[in-house]
Amino acid sequence: MEFLVKSGNPEKQRTACVVVGIFEPRRMSLAAEQLDKASDGFISALIRRGDMEGKTGQTLLLYNVPNTLCDRVLLVGCGKERDFTINEFRKVVATVTTHLNEGGSMEAVYYLPELNIKGRDIAWKITQSVIAADAALYQFEQTKSKQTAARRPLRKITLSIPSRRELASCERALETGKAIAKGVSLAKDLGNLPGNLCTPSYLAEQAMALSNRHTAMHCKVLEESDMKELGMGALLSVSRGSRQPAKLIELHYQGADKEQKPIVLVGKGLTFDAGGISLKPAASMDEMKYDMCGAAGVFGALSACADLGLPLNVIGLVPSSENMPDGDANKPGDIVTSMSGQTIEVLNTDAEGRLILCDALTYAQQFEPVTLIDLATLTGACMIALGKHAHGLMSNHSPLAHELLNAGKAIGDRAWELPLWEEYQEQLKSNFADVANIGGRDAGAITAGLFLSRFTKKMHWAHLDIAGTAWTSGNQKGATGRPVALLTQFLVDRARHRRH
Repeated sequence: MEFLVKSGNPEKQRTACVVVGIFEPRRMSLAAEQLDKASDGFISALIRRGDMEGKTGQTLLLYNVPNTLCDRVLLVGCGKERDFTINEFRKVVATVTTHLNEGGSMEAVYYLPELNIKGRDIAWKITQSVIAADAALYQFEQTKSKQTAARRPLRKITLSIPSRRELASCERALETGKAIAKGVSLAKDLGNLPGNLCTPSYLAEQAMALSNRHTAMHCKVLEESDMKELGMGALLSVSRGSRQPAKLIELHYQGADKEQKPIVLVGKGLTFDAGGISLKPAASMDEMKYDMCGAAGVFGALSACADLGLPLNVIGLVPSSENMPDGDANKPGDIVTSMSGQTIEVLNTDAEGRLILCDALTYAQQFEPVTLIDLATLTGACMIALGKHAHGLMSNHSPLAHELLNAGKAIGDRAWELPLWEEYQEQLKSNFADVANIGGRDAGAITAGLFLSRFTKKMHWAHLDIAGTAWTSGNQKGATGRPVALLTQFLVDRARHRRH
C-alpha cells in the first residue's frame, strides 16, 4: 500500500475516489461542503432526500458528481460531531478502506484527517489513518492453500491536509504510521502462525532475517548449551519437556553512539503453551500459539525503530521455548535454580512464562540498560482484571510507568498501572525455595509482576502483561499486533527528548 499526504480542494482531485465525512444528523464536513458548493448543491440535495443520515459506518458511493474531476465520491457517516472520538475516527477510516478495497477503487483521496477530534492535531490523525487503513486491509492467509485477493485492490491512499504549512510535520507523521503499521503486521504474522511452524528455531530465523534487512541491526542466538553454561536453570527447566530446543534471541539495533546505554525490550516467546504437567483445559488451547506475542511485539517494535532510524540503542531479548507435558518436564514441587542464583519452587508448571523471563531479565543486566521493559502474555488474571482493552502495567520506577502510560494514550494503545506493593510478596513465600512461582488466585497478575521484580531490582524496569490484548477470539480470532504501537511511540518520545 502506498500512502501520501498533500493539500488541495476536493473537487480538483483527479482520482478514482474522494472520501468525505457526513455527521449525524445530515451535517456535512468542510470537505463535503466544498464538494457541494462546486456541484451546485448535488450532495446536499441527496442528504435532504434522506439517502445519507450520517450514522457511524454508513456509506454512500456517488458517481458523476457535477463539476468534479474524480470518478467517484464516497460519503461516510461519522456519527454525531460532539461524539467523534479517537475510536470513531479509526472505525471510519477502517470502514472506508474496506469498502474501497472491495469496490474496485484502486486509489483514493481521504479528507478524513481534516475532521476535528478534541485534543488531536492533524499529524496525529495522519499517523492514525495509516495504522487504521493498514489494519483494515490485513489478512493472514499464509497457511491456506488458496488465497483470496481483491479483484482490483486499493493500492494508493492520499491523505489530505488543510494547507502546505503542515506538510513537513505530516510527512513525518506518515512515516511513523507506516513504520508502526509494518511492525504491527509483522507481529500479527508471527502470532497467527501455528505452533508446528512457528517454533523457537523459526523465531530465531525470523530475527536473523529482520537483522539482515537493516544495516543498523545484528542478531545473536544462544543455544541450550550456552544457556546451561550461563546457569539459566529456570528457562531450561521449561524447555526440558519439549522436543524443540530453546533459543535465547538477541536482536541489537544501534542508532546512536556505542557509549549510549541501551533500552532493552524482553519478549516472552512461548511458541506453544500446553501448560506442561499442569495441563491446560482442551477448550481454546489452540490459542496458546499466541503465547509468543511478547516476542512478536519486540520484533515489531524493533522493526519500526529501525525503519524510523531512531537515534537510540535498543536491544530485543526473546527467551523462546515450548511448554509441553513429557517424562522430563517440570513437575509441581520441583525446585530450579535461576541464573541469578535464586531458587524457585515450581508449584504450577503452567506459570512457566515467568521462569523463562526471569533468566532473560538477569541476562539483560550485562548490557547496563537505561530502561528495561518486558512484555508477556503472562496471566489470565490480568485479562479478568482489565479485559481486552488495556495492557496491565507494573513498574519499579514511577517516571518510566508514566512515560509508558502517556505513550499509550498518545498513540491509542493504552495501558493501566497495577500496584507492586511489597505486601503482595507474602503470597510468593515458599517453605523450600527462595520464592514460589505462583502466589495463589488473589491478585494473580500482580504477584506475577512481583515475581519478575525480584530479578530487576538494580534497573528501571516495567512489565507489560498483554494476556488480554495480544489476540482476539471468536469469529475475528487473530493476533492484534499490540503493544507494538505503544512501544514505538515510547521509543519515538525517548528519541525526541534526546534531541532537545
